[in-house]
Amino acid sequence: MRLDTEKLRAYYSDAPEDISLGDIDLDRIPAHVSIIMDGNGRWATARGLDRSRGHVAGVDSLREAVTTSVRLGLDALSVYAFSTENWRRPQHEVDLLMHLFATTLVKELPLFHQENVRLRFLGDIDALPERTRTVFQRGLDETADHDGMTFALAVNYGSRAEIARAARQIALEAAQGLIDPAGVDERAVSERLYTAGLPDPDLLIRTSGEMRLSNYLLWQLAYTEFYVTPTLWPDFDRWEFLRAVAAFQGRSRRFGGVVAS
Repeated sequence: MRLDTEKLRAYYSDAPEDISLGDIDLDRIPAHVSIIMDGNGRWATARGLDRSRGHVAGVDSLREAVTTSVRLGLDALSVYAFSTENWRRPQHEVDLLMHLFATTLVKELPLFHQENVRLRFLGDIDALPERTRTVFQRGLDETADHDGMTFALAVNYGSRAEIARAARQIALEAAQGLIDPAGVDERAVSERLYTAGLPDPDLLIRTSGEMRLSNYLLWQLAYTEFYVTPTLWPDFDRWEFLRAVAAFQGRSRRFGGVVAS
């Protein structure tokens, strides 16, 4: 994406002591950042609040993450919002999350239009409540012509289910004679994943300090750099995002090879 340095510098004008925009090489911004948003419940519990208040607070962090990604010139931002396993949570919490997805998306559509963000969903959204599906489709329709950053929201997503789904599609096409099984390669699988057409993430951020992938993008994260922060998601802001990018830029990405001496 084209980087608007004037807007970026204004956005990052009030720097804390440990990080500033000057610490970032603007020519090496990751193209695709993915985030496992974790810690909403713990954030609320630590404040003596119901877990639902943490989910509501997390919406502000998500809005800031989208704006930050646009300002930094990312091609794609993807976030893990609701897994296939999250249906096991208490029904009132699931209902709240579905309500938040619908109401938040409607509220944020002006931001997507303003920033030229194209919306995309990862996961089986056909299984969501009708109101949520209707709002999601509205978001897809209204941002379909945007050609700026892609914002991919993973809802009712599980990576193992995604890979199994791709395998079923390949098997069906092979049985129908549409493809040669001998020609099935990594590209064939990638093209049948929910993320088809998106670059694999360069950087994965996980908040709240948990050291696991939680069944998220298992195929796509093969050579992604991981950044885990103890910061709980509602406290994750533009400066935390910048710290993650700085850590990413401090690493040598070898993709299984070695750096020539």
